[in-house]
Amino acid sequence: MAPRYYTVTWDQLHRDAKALAWRLVGKGPVNGGFKGIVAITRGGLIPAAIVARELDCRLIESVSVITYGQDGEEQNKGQPMVAKPPTAAGDGTGWLVLDDLVDTGTTAKVVRAMLPGAHFATIYAKPAGRPLVDSFITEVSQDTWILFPWDTEPQFVAPIARTAAGGG
Repeated sequence: MAPRYYTVTWDQLHRDAKALAWRLVGKGPVNGGFKGIVAITRGGLIPAAIVARELDCRLIESVSVITYGQDGEEQNKGQPMVAKPPTAAGDGTGWLVLDDLVDTGTTAKVVRAMLPGAHFATIYAKPAGRPLVDSFITEVSQDTWILFPWDTEPQFVAPIARTAAGGG
């Protein structure tokens, strides 16, 4: 079976990140806000900027966990490696951890272990990783590959009926 693709445009990403911010208002422990945001690189960086603006949060930290092989392909996953730990978030208490997507949960498990007190949010969630996040906006099937705007460019795409029938 061919993989399914879900293309996210810049406009849609912005709307979904803003919807996530609405969902997060009042969830933080500091007068309803968070001490800061820990963005999971790289996918969480742009959503973190949008959510930080909407929640009026100025302190943004990052964590980098590498799970894909050098070629970036999911099927070539290796052991997760923390390339850059968060430095200011302690155990995460009072912090918001933000990523674009939770897929299998590999990255989420590593970050949760480092920041067990944090509120974990993603814009998109797949069933295998969904139990690891506290807040998300859109669930997609496990066999769907999300094409983010920073990974794509506009081009012709054949109609679904043609590609589903094996034609091209």
